[in-house]
Amino acid sequence: MVVEFRRRTLLPLDDVLGCLRDSIPKLTRSSLHRCLERHGISRLPEDPDKMSKRGHFAETAIGYVHIDISELRLAQGKLNMFLAIDRVSKFTYVEFRDDAGKMNGADFLRGVIETFPYTIYTVLTDNGMAIADLPKNQNGPTRRYLGAHIFDRVCDENGIEHRLTKPYHP
Repeated sequence: MVVEFRRRTLLPLDDVLGCLRDSIPKLTRSSLHRCLERHGISRLPEDPDKMSKRGHFAETAIGYVHIDISELRLAQGKLNMFLAIDRVSKFTYVEFRDDAGKMNGADFLRGVIETFPYTIYTVLTDNGMAIADLPKNQNGPTRRYLGAHIFDRVCDENGIEHRLTKPYHP
């Protein structure tokens, strides 16, 4: 039963143990490993078709920061989580705000710049309203008269390049 389960599911050892522990109460990790080793299936096949199809990030240096906003639903209402994470060092900075407006986006970036222990040279964001103008509004009258989005102005003041992750599709 154990050998057939492993062959069909190709689950890692600890996952197999978790699945079979209820039906075989005396099963231990070491006894399961010995059983799979005896039948020649203690290691999962390194078949390229079975491997993850996820891509990898391009090589970057420290100071390449991804910023995102997530809305959290609470019993008292909603709360916005602003998150900045460096792709290389994984250094992270989080703030919770009631509003995800433009001013809070710019203020969050200022907090990121103050908190990070090194210079930030690139910020990667989506095109949320708190951190970017929608592409359809980037060349409109508001942009011409009021100037760049406040998030972009904070980036410019600090010599940071602002990149968008994906184009906007209405």
